[in-house]
Amino acid sequence: MGEHAEQAQETEAKARPQRTPVDWRRTRERGVSFLAALVRWVGLLFAAVLVLHVIFVIGEANQGNGIVSFVRSWADGLSLGFKDLFTPSDAKLRVLVNYGIAAVFWLIVSGILAKIIRRVGGAGA
Repeated sequence: MGEHAEQAQETEAKARPQRTPVDWRRTRERGVSFLAALVRWVGLLFAAVLVLHVIFVIGEANQGNGIVSFVRSWADGLSLGFKDLFTPSDAKLRVLVNYGIAAVFWLIVSGILAKIIRRVGGAGA
């Protein structure tokens, strides 16, 4: 009887697939890279909303349109302190300069944050 139990255990051990070990370093690097890429994409999205607002203002888009008002509301929030940084007399120039600077700000900040995340997280460039 003991002989059958040993054979059953050996057969069971052979039939069970071996688990591959988890490479935690690679998993961490992938997570860090994903987070850094996400930060870059968010910065790019913010900059795109600001640029779209500039295009709508310069192109004199219908302010009553839902898309234009949606973009304007988001752009106002994303412009941070840049909204009234410069105050030239021409309204289009004011929007171009101030919201353009805000767009460049988001691109630079998201790039720096992504680089910091990669360095701190230990992921490669």
